[in-house]
Amino acid sequence: MKYPAQFEPDEEAGGFVVTFRDIPEAITQGDTEEEALAMAADVLLHSMEVYFDEKRQVPAPSKARKGERLIDLPASVSAKILLLNEMVAADVWSSELARRMGTTPQEVNRLIDLKHTTKIDRIEEALAALGKCLELSAA
Repeated sequence: MKYPAQFEPDEEAGGFVVTFRDIPEAITQGDTEEEALAMAADVLLHSMEVYFDEKRQVPAPSKARKGERLIDLPASVSAKILLLNEMVAADVWSSELARRMGTTPQEVNRLIDLKHTTKIDRIEEALAALGKCLELSAA
């Protein structure tokens, strides 16, 4: 997933302020454009944790507008976002998904923990238990 970010020069403090219109919680700054770019990737990833902690759907990235830059999320995080969004949409939580998968609620909780390394096959299994499939593409 790639989220569009706006880099605005900060006239008062110098440097750049970075905002994401799809993820309003994600705001950061950097003294240089390079630093702002690194901070943008970091704040976007950390903002995802808020959605996961609150079990809210993560907004899909919109198309970039003129002047915006696309900030990538790791593929593992993107897959977990897809799983979380399907769980929220279906109103299915750990215990029910665990039952469908034949596993424990703790295992399902690890699947939607951004700090826990998860095999992509397990995310695919969880999505299948929700009646969905995981599709990957290269761009």
